[in-house]
Amino acid sequence: MFEFIGIDVSQEKLDLGWLRDVVKDKKKTKVLPNTVKGHKEVVQWLLKNTKQAPANIVITLEPTNVYHESLMYFLHDQGFKIFLANPAKAKAFAKSIGTLHKTDKSDAIVLARFGHARLLNNKFWTPEPNEARELKALMRRLDALEKDLQRELNRKAAFEYSETSERVMLSLEEMIEALKTEIKKLECDIDDHIDKHETLRKNRKLLASVGGIGPVMSREFTYLFAAKLFENARQVSAYLGLIPKFNDSGKNKGRVTLSKAGPARIRAKLYMAAVAAGTWNADIKTQKERLLNAGKTKMQALGAAMRKLAQICFGVVKSQMEYQPQAS
Repeated sequence: MFEFIGIDVSQEKLDLGWLRDVVKDKKKTKVLPNTVKGHKEVVQWLLKNTKQAPANIVITLEPTNVYHESLMYFLHDQGFKIFLANPAKAKAFAKSIGTLHKTDKSDAIVLARFGHARLLNNKFWTPEPNEARELKALMRRLDALEKDLQRELNRKAAFEYSETSERVMLSLEEMIEALKTEIKKLECDIDDHIDKHETLRKNRKLLASVGGIGPVMSREFTYLFAAKLFENARQVSAYLGLIPKFNDSGKNKGRVTLSKAGPARIRAKLYMAAVAAGTWNADIKTQKERLLNAGKTKMQALGAAMRKLAQICFGVVKSQMEYQPQAS
């Protein structure tokens, strides 16, 4: 017999909701800080109140930026069963059961109910291997530095039009060079980390066999497929925001565009890879020509190329076989 817990996570606090009795709708809530000490208090509260071993307690939570991660790893290490809920599905579930008042406490209870309802359909979350977790940390740092660099470049471009201070310009130039240097060092560290681990190294080699996938995208996809366990190619497209979406309002009314959900950073780099693949990848080139001949716009053809390229990359990693073009 399982006990069902929902935890609504924010940066500063954790709202816990326990379904004491699913049939009679009895519940109990608790608020604790989202800190290392607070995580230990979560365990103490759960064990004291439920009187169950961790293996008999199912905890459901949603991804919340990075604020859920340390708690999730900690609870898993303690032996609890973890459901990482899809936010869209959890929201639809809340709507289906008619939740009227939305608060952090009610959200926690809804998550507990969601975990109970989906127990037979969901897989329990398990952490990725240590080498994938380290790669994720390195890639996040690279992402942050790249964003900082772009901000400084934007400031420099704006400053050249509006100011004349030599000192400020010098500061901008020095910061830009420092960021570029650190980015290069971090890229080397990431490449070294991948090369030291057989699975990561092999996956990157497989990805490099895909026409249009160079060092940047092979690094990105190696990270993505290590950090996320996709079951099929469509899930990859959905995560990257590459699913076609029909617009029915504004300037784009009546047009089909990409959903653009998920990480914009990877999507921007994939855009450049798809441009190159339109020339160097036979399958992508054939698809582009077919779509253009059918009356699709260049942007629609490019969006399709991005989607196909991501799916091809998933395929080579999933099959553990190098890319073999289908177009003659």
